[in-house]
Amino acid sequence: MQRKAYVPGVAVLLAALLAGCTSGSANGGTADDSKGSNTGTTASAAEPGKYRTLPEACGSVPHDTLDSLLPGIKQITDEQQREKAYAGDATLTYDTDRRDGCQWKVESTTATDHLLVDFERVVSYDNAVSDDAKATGVFAGKETAAHLPEPSASSSGTDTNPSDTATPSSTASSSGSGSASDPGSDSASASETPADLQPRTLDGLGDEAFLNDKLSSASSAARQRTVTVVFRTSNVIVTIEYAEQPTASTDAPDSKEMQDRARKLAQKLADALNG
Repeated sequence: MQRKAYVPGVAVLLAALLAGCTSGSANGGTADDSKGSNTGTTASAAEPGKYRTLPEACGSVPHDTLDSLLPGIKQITDEQQREKAYAGDATLTYDTDRRDGCQWKVESTTATDHLLVDFERVVSYDNAVSDDAKATGVFAGKETAAHLPEPSASSSGTDTNPSDTATPSSTASSSGSGSASDPGSDSASASETPADLQPRTLDGLGDEAFLNDKLSSASSAARQRTVTVVFRTSNVIVTIEYAEQPTASTDAPDSKEMQDRARKLAQKLADALNG
């Protein structure tokens, strides 16, 4: 009888011990999971960029702006050809939500003008880096690659908005030069170019912006000037390339006039993005 009474007691004791171990393990597991969960919710992902899509580049430039940048359009007498010139040619892209561009090329009686508008939406795939931070780095790389000269001592360091009046084209050869680091640019030193026309960073355009201005070598048959404006707003980077090559080899495109036109277009695109 004592043997029979003892066996159930041992069983009860073992059951209690097993229950205690199971309970402790469950409580411990719950505590660890809870800590891991809290850690996961505390470390928040970086902020996404403001923009999830891009404008259609070929439809982003108004006709009146194209008339100013590409004077040859108004000289096209055939209506269908003129509309085709306004429409531009879309650049090759595989995802228009990430990149979209358009280019125009129009000849006039005095020059051939080129225009390129490119939208790039930057996306960070690193949870610790926001889209804006990633775009800031991409923009910095573009600015570094432009090799902008150091601001001259006479410059106030504050860029002004483009004026409504342009300097006469006769002053072009003395007012513009390319980057000194570009072997294909004008040989004139940066000191011979007015500070407000030199390649430089720009104020009041997007979150950050810069302008580059290059004039082909004097030995070229016809001197082509290319003005580039690049600006960033949040996680979108916009690039405008505006080039003009005169028909006469003795002429040089006017720097101020081309810069003003390119900057006015850049401001319109920036306002449209923020609108």
